[in-house]
Formats: sequence, C-alpha cells, structure tokens
Amino acid sequence: MARNLQLNVRNSVALLHVSVMMFGMSAVLGRFVDAPAVVIAGGRVVCSSITLLILSLITKGRLKLNCGRDYAVALLTGAILAVHWTAFFQSAQTASVAVATITFSAFPLFLTFLEPLVFREKLRLRSLACAAVLLLGVGITIPDFSLDNQVTVGILWGLAAALTYAVMSLSNRYLSGIYEARTICLLEQGTAAVVLLPALLLVPTNWTAHNILGIAAIGLICTAIAHSLYVAAQRNVKAQTAGIISGMETVYGILFAMLFLGEAPSLREIIGGAVILSAALFSSLAPDGK
Repeated sequence: MARNLQLNVRNSVALLHVSVMMFGMSAVLGRFVDAPAVVIAGGRVVCSSITLLILSLITKGRLKLNCGRDYAVALLTGAILAVHWTAFFQSAQTASVAVATITFSAFPLFLTFLEPLVFREKLRLRSLACAAVLLLGVGITIPDFSLDNQVTVGILWGLAAALTYAVMSLSNRYLSGIYEARTICLLEQGTAAVVLLPALLLVPTNWTAHNILGIAAIGLICTAIAHSLYVAAQRNVKAQTAGIISGMETVYGILFAMLFLGEAPSLREIIGGAVILSAALFSSLAPDGK
C-alpha cells in the first residue's frame, strides 16, 4: 500500500511538471503565430473552452452553479481572464518571453494588498516585506523608465497580466471552495471566449494554416489539456509541492524561448527575475505569521 502511494505521488509530481511545461510553452508558441495578441488570446480560449465543454459532457461533470452571485463572480472573472491573456501575449510580443513570464510572476505583489482588502484579513508584515522585494525585482528588470523603450512597455503589459491574475486568484479562492476546478475553468474560459469573439471576427488577421494550428495548439495543449493534467495531479501531492512546481513555469518558459526562439534573457532580467521568483516562492510557501 505504501509503495503504491509512493508511486502515485511520483507519477503526480511528474504530471505536474508536464502540465507546467505546457503552460510555459504558451508564450513561446504565441511568438510563432503571426497575429495580434488579442486574436491569439481569443483563439486560445475558444479552443480550450470547447475542449473543456466536451470533456465535461463526456464525464458528466457539473455545469451549474448554486446562485446568481456565483454566476456573477465567475462571469466577471472570465472577462478579466480575457484581459489577462491579451496582456500576457502583448508583453511577449512587445518585449520577450522572458520579460512576460518574469513580470507575470510578480502577481503576489498585488495580492499582498488586494487579498486583505477583499477578505477582510490582517495585512501581515511578512507580506509587506515580500511586496517590497517584488517591487525591487521589477525595478531591477526595467531598463529605462521611458515608454519609448520596448522592454519597458513589455514590462507594463506583463504587470497588467500580473494584476489581472491576482484579481482572478481572489475570485477563484472563493469559487474553488464550492465547485470543482473544471466547472470554474469552463465557465471562466467560456466567458472569455465570448468577450474576445468580436476581436476574432473584426481584428485584421492573416488566417493561414500555420496561424490556425499555432493558436489551436495553445488552446488545446497549453490550456485545456495542461489544466486537466494539473488538476488531476494535484489530488496526490501537497499544496506546497504544487506551488513549488508551478513556480517553474517561468523557468520553463525562458528555457523554451532560448531553445526555440534564441531569446536569451539579459543580465538585468536574470537578476530581476531571480529576485521576483525568490520573493514569490517565499510568499507562497512560508507559513502564516505576522
């Protein structure tokens, strides 16, 4: 029995790494697609939401929520998700995959102040210290405080992705205590697909087979399949283990960008990223305290 449990844990850890690798590939695949960021984000959520709907129908998963308030929270979160992924891909296109993934990792900076406000919790000294270190990391990453610098603009888009992800994390904290992850994910991504559908229809895009396949791969592999694997793997591992492995998304994204795009992060980005990731990891894994 103990040996079987150990094997299950090992298999789950392996699945977590595979799913996080898939997440990390999304920005890299987005660079291969010759389309505006809003179109890539829209195609992603359309493909992923359709896939999740099919999986939910096959497995007879729950699709309904308990009350109107929960629907409102889920729909609003879906609209924010549309902004989040658009900002993330815009950051990667404007600057680089490294800049997009590093600045996105600074989302605990926003959670530090938003979470106590929303859930009426005490603002902890440790959280303020982590926020200060995160802000330092972002400051190190910025090469020039001017909007004429593409890297700086990319960092601002990355911070927009981090802010929207922080807001989504707060609403998902509430919803995940009531519903299964796939139900929440389906409603949110379906809403994001509806929000971004006008962009798919109206924004000028060169719909070549290359672009269609690239967007479909992001939606199917890097979103729907990756999310399903991630949720399934979490059943046999501790939350802290999942948190550590999730932090590897930035590392995998940068490695894939170096391998497939030839994008090597600058020394400034490496130092700033190391500071941001260290603070984010400490923030997510340190025990609660004052």
